[in-house]
Amino acid sequence: MKLRVRFLQLPVRFEAGALAAEVAALPSAAWRPHPQGYPGNDALPLITTGGDPSSDAREGAMGPTPWLTACPSLMQVMDALGATWGRSRLMRLSGDAEVTPHVDTDYYWRDHMRVHVPIVTWPTVRFRCGDEEVNMGPGEAWIFDTWSLHSVKNDATRARIHLVADTVGGGGLLDLIEQAQPPRSRPVGWAPRLHVLAPGAAPPRLAYESRNAPVVMTPWEMRDHLSFLMSEVAAPGPQAAAVGQALNRLRTLWHALWARSGDAEEARAEYRAILDAARTQVRRLGADQIALKNGMALGRCLTALIFESALAGAERAMDAETRAAPGLDPPSSPARPVRKSEGVDPDFAAPIFIISPPRSGSTLLFETLAQARDLFTIGSEAHRLMEAVPALRPSARDWSSNRLTPADVDAGSTAELRRRFREALRDRAGAAPPPGPVRLLEKTPKNALRVSYLATAFPEARFVWLWRDPRPTLASMMEGWRSGEFRTYPHLPGWTGLDWSFLLTPGWRELIGAPLNAIVAAQWAQTTRIALDDLSALPRERWLGLAYDDLVRAPGPTVTRLCEALGLVWDRPAPTALALSRFTLSAPAPDKWRAEEDAIMSVWPKIEAEAVRAEAALKSARPLSAPIL
Repeated sequence: MKLRVRFLQLPVRFEAGALAAEVAALPSAAWRPHPQGYPGNDALPLITTGGDPSSDAREGAMGPTPWLTACPSLMQVMDALGATWGRSRLMRLSGDAEVTPHVDTDYYWRDHMRVHVPIVTWPTVRFRCGDEEVNMGPGEAWIFDTWSLHSVKNDATRARIHLVADTVGGGGLLDLIEQAQPPRSRPVGWAPRLHVLAPGAAPPRLAYESRNAPVVMTPWEMRDHLSFLMSEVAAPGPQAAAVGQALNRLRTLWHALWARSGDAEEARAEYRAILDAARTQVRRLGADQIALKNGMALGRCLTALIFESALAGAERAMDAETRAAPGLDPPSSPARPVRKSEGVDPDFAAPIFIISPPRSGSTLLFETLAQARDLFTIGSEAHRLMEAVPALRPSARDWSSNRLTPADVDAGSTAELRRRFREALRDRAGAAPPPGPVRLLEKTPKNALRVSYLATAFPEARFVWLWRDPRPTLASMMEGWRSGEFRTYPHLPGWTGLDWSFLLTPGWRELIGAPLNAIVAAQWAQTTRIALDDLSALPRERWLGLAYDDLVRAPGPTVTRLCEALGLVWDRPAPTALALSRFTLSAPAPDKWRAEEDAIMSVWPKIEAEAVRAEAALKSARPLSAPIL
């Protein structure tokens, strides 16, 4: 929530020692690592959807976890703050750890405040928001401007623990806010009053959210969000005015449909069409290049607040949040398993395609994700399965490449492809799928050249863009070519030298006689460009980004959040380390690529533009988790 100031200290404080003793009595197993694996960050859930301690969702009916009901003093604190509570936690930041700078921009944060009550803290813990910095003292109560860039640094050697409670407000909290003061301009004599806790008293009855997201956003709410975002444009001008005109058309059409149909289910397709048309138009008008006062892009915030939040259910199952933080950021809506009754595809319910250049870690991700419950794969890459369909072979197009587009979708070959996939599917136990729509997971590097085709052939398809630093990727591709283990077209007409390996990219004939480093650089750049072009043309709810380094560094939290974002059920212990994939050629090491450093850097200028674009796409793609404060 945007505040008129960076920080506000509420005029109440609590007995931090009593709270610390209560927290210390909770079992260590109750603490959960940060969803994205940020070092030194963990949390203990107090209020979640349905009171489920394993839930990180922010949308749905909220209730107390067993950990909250075991803490009557914490409940007294929340009662004294006088609000209706959403997702709330204890958040711990270990010594010499930090929460990196980020902005909270999604639908959830538009109207939710985050109340901080430090329970265990130290004078060197610094909370920064915009151009201001404070140390929140033990037992104090604070709110801050989440719409501004903010971060936390714990320079102490011991952990910091805060009660962090999310709320849209309430009468009692509003009274406190009206008496609150920013740290830089407190009146003489102003001081928070001590609220004395009552040991042994009956736990108070707290108010919890039961409605926190619209089935269909009302036109009045949409108008409020759009007016707010346009008022936040840093430098209004003709481009912003054109985007504003397009958004006014969106609001008018939305209001007209609402006036006719309200939130009726039968109007959902019309609402979706209005949103998609508006999203396409504002993207064409350059909304992603229009900066807001907080440094965020207007296009990203429109996506988070409007395009991915105006419809409930499957339309909003993979929402986005913080987009300024590095890496992956959190969904605005809870993930949930895809129900078989959803969608229009009778055979494949929201199939998942992992997309990346070769040697980017897609096998590692595939083999890990395939362990999710009720997920089906063909057990390996789909080279032979797809090219068993004659129309999909590169030989059918004069060996041009593995590139496929919607123009290659026809009733006969598409039906054959879908049939082959369906017949080959098995779950993690080797069982064939039951009748009806099932979840498919597929990973073949050639699919990076087929995104638009797959999005058409599988109407509910979702894509995971897996990003890995191109330097180790190129080194691994060179190793793969030399090994002969990845030969795809050993008799490619006209090709000379090592047998062609990996995917067949457009323009491959121009590489005849080129050195190996130039070949793999061209493969990587072409694959990345085509994949990103196809992905960027899709509605944003159909794809998300994932960093390979996050998967390797923090596999458990990363896989858990990815499953949540994709609506998968992970019912096994979160992995603490990942086994080597079946296609590993030599033991991995962070600097292994430097053995090929000279060869790679000599071709770097040829791929640098695509490398920059790919990394930017990761940061703007649909994020998975947010920093813990």
